Amino acid sequence: MNPNPLTDSDLDRLEVLLEGDVFGGDAMRLDEIQAILCAIVSGPVPVAPTIWLPEVLGEALAANESDPWVGETIELLMRLNNSIAAALMADETIAPVLYPVDETGEAYDYAAWADSYIFGAGMAGDWYELAGKHAEDLSELLEPMFMLNGMLKEDVEKSGERWFSPAEEARLVADIEENLPVIVQTLYNFWRNKRSGGTVVREEPKSGRNDPCPCGSGRKYKQCCGHPDKLN
Repeated sequence: MNPNPLTDSDLDRLEVLLEGDVFGGDAMRLDEIQAILCAIVSGPVPVAPTIWLPEVLGEALAANESDPWVGETIELLMRLNNSIAAALMADETIAPVLYPVDETGEAYDYAAWADSYIFGAGMAGDWYELAGKHAEDLSELLEPMFMLNGMLKEDVEKSGERWFSPAEEARLVADIEENLPVIVQTLYNFWRNKRSGGTVVREEPKSGRNDPCPCGSGRKYKQCCGHPDKLN
């Protein structure tokens, strides 16, 4: 397999391959796959390609593995996986692949990227459980992803509690979008430190289970970003 990182032309080719008829429209988009792989290579335990490839390429994979089109797709995906792993290991931030939300091109689909990252994290099991005594730290690090994919807002509104004003929400989301590469790297570093037995570095005071959630939702931490059901 080619060990070199993917070039822009390789990524363009991968986009074409993913739209191939052989996948029957079931293959995920490149932005979704990148996000999933960022989570997988960051996580607490390895996730084998035999697990994630069927998820990103769909049910047609099993019946068409000998197809040259599929073989080329898998090779490029493995190179993408290795490139992401090497970049994060070297503390190089990942540039997210993002698609416009609509034809105007004025906004990009950060929600799909964040949602796919959460999905990829779930492939390694329950991140919170595997984080052990650092589960609350992990909750705070993941909170921006739940802000981007809308889960945090949905949970707050379902509970009938206060949410941000439209202007404040827009400001917070824009800040998260701008800092998404750093957020991804920080999550990678969290698990790297955990795997190596190092200290998980915190930049803010720790939130108690009954303290107000630092995300600003107004709910208790244990009922918001610290809830164990956030990542199952």
